[in-house]
Amino acid sequence: NVMAGIEVLRRIAAEGTPPVTVRVVDWADEEGARFGRSLFGSSACSGFFDPDAIKGYTDKDGITLEQATARVGVDIHRAREAGAQLRNARAYLELHIEQGPVLESMGLPLGAVLGTFGVERHAIHFTGQAAHSGSTPMDKRRDALGGVSKLHLAIREIARRHGGVGTVGRVETKPGIVTSVVAHARMTLDQRHLDADALAAMYREAQEASHRIAQEEGIEVEWEFTWRIEPILFHPDLIEMCDQAIVETAGVSHRLPSGPLHDAAEVARAGIPTIMMFAQSLYGISHNKIEDTKEEHIAMSVVALDKLATKAMRWVAERP
Repeated sequence: NVMAGIEVLRRIAAEGTPPVTVRVVDWADEEGARFGRSLFGSSACSGFFDPDAIKGYTDKDGITLEQATARVGVDIHRAREAGAQLRNARAYLELHIEQGPVLESMGLPLGAVLGTFGVERHAIHFTGQAAHSGSTPMDKRRDALGGVSKLHLAIREIARRHGGVGTVGRVETKPGIVTSVVAHARMTLDQRHLDADALAAMYREAQEASHRIAQEEGIEVEWEFTWRIEPILFHPDLIEMCDQAIVETAGVSHRLPSGPLHDAAEVARAGIPTIMMFAQSLYGISHNKIEDTKEEHIAMSVVALDKLATKAMRWVAERP
């Protein structure tokens, strides 16, 4: 998508001076996979990044986020100075693969994105009692992993009931040996929904389930906040323009929400009119080595982005 933006910029430059300034941005660390805190670069620009709130964030090797950024010359305490780059920004366009199955299931190459899901992200700690796996009867155990196992299943049902998604992406146990009942288990939780009230209900029900399960298992539970972002809806005028650009390119379009989170959400939070365009993902799979998109769909997405950019430039130039 960065290369697509550069290609569009090249076309605009070849035609002379555009009616408005056009820039391309390559954001840092959208995924947040290493530290669990997504959208580092875009949140620094939007002003929603709090350097004091991430002091305890570490990777699996114990390296803090502050240490990791310092190694590449970034001072997190000055990161929000990047917000100056958004001054006078009037519209933001982002192209991305869908990372899901909707467009492929409909046989469509491209789609206009309505907005991004809100996210609740937490770590949940269950504490039990280490005991010998051979000599401790089943009814005498305080198995912390039992809490994780039950809550994982409860989270899936909560997500299904509300029409959202809930994921336990990591589980860590201590002492982590085959001859001991688990004394401590830590699980990560990622819950998402496009509706803020539904997301809040999912979070509340997950907490209630964790405390009920802890009581059932004779263990303790504590929640550790990681990060959250509210559902973000994109600008209706830009959604319409995106839809038109796709129809002009592919003949048909579809409007859909984004389950994955994107930098566009942070830009929209900063009050800048925002839109995303999706290209179809083969197999509906992402974050997997088989992730792929057809070359012809990639080419179509660049053409459609170019058309969208033309419409957006005209729209911005005509607005008061």
